[in-house]
Amino acid sequence: MQKVPMTVAGAENLRAEVTKLKTVTRPKIIAAIAEAREHGDLKENAEYHAAREQQSFCEGRIKEIEGKLSDSQIIDVSKIEPTGRVIFGTTVILINLGTDAKATYQIVGEDEADVGSGKISVASPIARAIMGKHEGDEVVVNAPAGDVEFEIESVCH
Repeated sequence: MQKVPMTVAGAENLRAEVTKLKTVTRPKIIAAIAEAREHGDLKENAEYHAAREQQSFCEGRIKEIEGKLSDSQIIDVSKIEPTGRVIFGTTVILINLGTDAKATYQIVGEDEADVGSGKISVASPIARAIMGKHEGDEVVVNAPAGDVEFEIESVCH
């Protein structure tokens, strides 16, 4: 199975989330289950069933994150020599040739993508169109609303 790329920051965020789930969330849920058990009949105890559901979600999320971390290839972009070429982890400034609008994106793993903060998935149409290209290159992105032409203004780590 091929490893999924992830930035150092993305891996740190997932590790922090799993640590919080294990050290904060899980103990709270265990305490809530113990308290609900003290209320008696578990068949009709909504608090107990809600706490068990939270426990199931928490344990599932821990397993999901640990699986993602074990299946990932963590790439430290700061250790890669800048070449002006678009690769995973680089930050790119694009100019929309139709509107002259500029957009800045960092190409990250799928789990790290957050368009609002300028992070796009390596699998997104824009990232697929610009990967391997260089500063000054023009690319056409096949977007859902139609083809959009961009120029790669700059690429940095």
